[in-house]
Amino acid sequence: MLRVAHRFWRSPSLMPIRSFCFDRPLVLLQSDDWGRAGVRDREGFEQLRSAGIDLGQRPYDFYTLETADDVAAVADLLKRHRDSAGRSACLEMNFVLANVDFQECVADDFRRIHLRPLSDGLPGRWSRPGLFESYAAGMHDGHFYPALHGSTHFCKRVAECVLAQQDDRAQLLRTLWKAETAYIYWRMPWIGYEYWNPEARRNERFLSLRCQDQVINEAVTLFKTLFRTSPLSACAPGYRANDDTHRAWARNGIRVAQNGPGIAPPRIDRHGILQVTRTIDFEPATNSCFSLEHCFRAAEECFSRGIPAVISMHAVNFHSSLKDFRSRTLRLLNGFLSVLEKKYPDLLYVHDADLWQIVNTGTYENSQGALRVGVKQQGYGNRGSAIGWGA
Repeated sequence: MLRVAHRFWRSPSLMPIRSFCFDRPLVLLQSDDWGRAGVRDREGFEQLRSAGIDLGQRPYDFYTLETADDVAAVADLLKRHRDSAGRSACLEMNFVLANVDFQECVADDFRRIHLRPLSDGLPGRWSRPGLFESYAAGMHDGHFYPALHGSTHFCKRVAECVLAQQDDRAQLLRTLWKAETAYIYWRMPWIGYEYWNPEARRNERFLSLRCQDQVINEAVTLFKTLFRTSPLSACAPGYRANDDTHRAWARNGIRVAQNGPGIAPPRIDRHGILQVTRTIDFEPATNSCFSLEHCFRAAEECFSRGIPAVISMHAVNFHSSLKDFRSRTLRLLNGFLSVLEKKYPDLLYVHDADLWQIVNTGTYENSQGALRVGVKQQGYGNRGSAIGWGA
């Protein structure tokens, strides 16, 4: 796992200027893909099977979209878990801010990709009564914290090029979109991620700085429209981010970048962004070898080093429409958090905005006022060598 973290650090923008350790256990819950439409429930599932797509082979064949009940169930669990300051656990939700407007694309004979912002609701025949109200209620009560994932999860440029062809890939994409399913990644990894084209030459896979800056600016605008605030934290789809991504994020007000997976302390990069590595994969829906014991050991390792336990949970783990992943995930998460709270009575639940405040001021605000957290800094020279510790 250390090798994974070191690979991230070799990226120029990830070479740390300062890294941070803390005097008490910090737990962050980070979760991707909220708001992203997958397979459109049972009717869409059967439509795809009728079109010759053999669904059900892997968990992401059942990826759909959370319901209001799914979101409410997550919030109900989080509010039952309190830290040493009496604050409830908080899930950081990374949102995809737009979905393919499938009906518009079909009507336009797939000549261009039309998107429907999440702030305008769901596309086509998609229906999730009360979903947006459930998001809002959880955020108001402090159980959820919104963050930026992207405008789309896939690389729009790749999809545009595919749709312009008349081959099997174009046929698959059109079949999916007629059934109002954007994509199923494991079946079509060529679709890429928002800033990344997997089939371009190695040094050209990421979009240019200019393109990334434009895409990120558009996503930030969509985020502001939906949440009436600017995003402070971001996670690149597929974790595919480079120096240009971080530069563009910094220009657009992002102060915390979520990375994964590995074991590494939070660190400030040369763009002034706090780079946070996800240290625990909590993915029972997609990991057939999932082990609570492994998660416990990873958390213990983090706390022994003064590193936050940053827990990664993708939204599919909480879905229940096509297959009930939610029940098992919530049961396991409840047990995991209960053990951590018992074993570490000084534990604190924080999110990225709190962590950003802690590394800059040594405190963060909660309902009881300013709470102090001891922070150690380690500085780095130009070549990444340690130059000493400071309080």
